[in-house]
Amino acid sequence: MTDPRPYHILSYGTLLGSQIFQSFVGGIVAFRALPRPQFATLQTAIFPVYFSMQTALPVVVALTASRGGQALGISGLLGPEDRFSTLLPMATVAITGLINMFVLRPLTVNTMRERKQQETRDGKKSYDAPPHSKEMVALNKKFGRIHGLSSLVNMVSLIATIWYGAVLSKRLE
Repeated sequence: MTDPRPYHILSYGTLLGSQIFQSFVGGIVAFRALPRPQFATLQTAIFPVYFSMQTALPVVVALTASRGGQALGISGLLGPEDRFSTLLPMATVAITGLINMFVLRPLTVNTMRERKQQETRDGKKSYDAPPHSKEMVALNKKFGRIHGLSSLVNMVSLIATIWYGAVLSKRLE
């Protein structure tokens, strides 16, 4: 129970699996299968959980990193051997989760709220065929930029997770 290695592998696997599933399976399938309002409701419920996992799991991965079954601890993670191979990728993942959770998600939610109000004023959904009001065009662009930035931040997180997976695989015996 005190050997950190099982916790390390399980937390890393959960992190990578959830990132791949949300990015390439769950989100895409839901977008194709659900009407827009239901899709938005689902994503609004999933993202806080996903971003929380994306923030917490890399901390667990870093804290359970070990050599020979002995946890590295903070001082070990700061050492030259593990600073770039473990601490940097896991810190990147945690920070991107925080950015998505506390910066980009609120911006997205606020923009969605603004679009909903504009839909009421326009009498037309934001995703209906053009033409749209100037205000809706601007809101759709704003939403697209924020969503694109969030996706980019998510891809940086996934790349850092995969990078660490390559590091981890080289430690297997």
